[in-house]
Amino acid sequence: MQSATAVGIVSTGKALPVSRVTNFDLENIVDTSDKWIRERTGIEERYILSNDETNSKLSLTASKIALDKAGLKPKDIDLIIVATVTPDMIFPSTACLIQSELNACNAAAFDLAAGCTGFLYGLNVAEQYIKTGAAKNVLLVGADTLSPVIDWQDRNTCVLFGDGAGAVILSEVERGRGLMASKLFSDGSKAGLLYVPAGGSRAPATVRTVEERMHYIKMNGPEVFKFAVTVMIDSTKEILNLCEKKPEDLDYLIPHQANVRIINAASKRLRLKPEQVLLNIQRYGNMSSASIPVVLDEAVEEGKIKPGNLIALVSFGAGLTWGAALLKW
Repeated sequence: MQSATAVGIVSTGKALPVSRVTNFDLENIVDTSDKWIRERTGIEERYILSNDETNSKLSLTASKIALDKAGLKPKDIDLIIVATVTPDMIFPSTACLIQSELNACNAAAFDLAAGCTGFLYGLNVAEQYIKTGAAKNVLLVGADTLSPVIDWQDRNTCVLFGDGAGAVILSEVERGRGLMASKLFSDGSKAGLLYVPAGGSRAPATVRTVEERMHYIKMNGPEVFKFAVTVMIDSTKEILNLCEKKPEDLDYLIPHQANVRIINAASKRLRLKPEQVLLNIQRYGNMSSASIPVVLDEAVEEGKIKPGNLIALVSFGAGLTWGAALLKW
């Protein structure tokens, strides 16, 4: 039987590294230019780790902000999920590190890896925990610190990514609000289009893996681009159809911030107006699983998102994975 419980996002938070890197800074590192990057990606700057900053520290900051906005204490959290592909270490999980620092003594904790789609996967999982009664309040963090696994000699990938963390609290909300539908997808046969070859148990670090630069992101850009446009359109249409809605019914689409040309192509095919699509890629680049929650937090803080707004979230990422969710704020 379908649960009568309505689950929604009740607060948001974000955290970014201190160090800001512009396209002009990258001109001094690799054979590229501000014009080349902006025309192909829409990115103007991004933030990357420096000094003692880590994934878990950014996640902790974002989590504290979300908790404070929700009026909750760490002991009120029943579950912590961190969607990330760049944890502080292989184990323990980043979620456990956050649980310890927060002293969220009643919370179970685990990481979830689904590439840039991680936040949407986490949203779906958190919803099920609350609907079944297994949890009342869930802290979901989308955080990635990709700068340590970027090949700064590869101009096709190093210009794309930034570091950051976004956090949300999910709880029961009034009927008619919250998550209305979500769909998740994957196609592991395309795993080789976007991956980091070494660093796991298949290819642990050796002199050879380091010399051959196997610990950095490898991406087939053209194929990922074509895939992304198609799945963003299809999955957005699918969740709208599930709720008998149309693109024009949306107040906002929050797409994964990977490439402005991908977003524009998908938005055009969906016949969305520019004001319906929320963007921050120009300031942050592709923050992987942090992209959507950071856009969401900024839109809430700026007063763009208001109660009753219909919002679609859509993403794609390594795996390959993709998915979408529809919510009423």
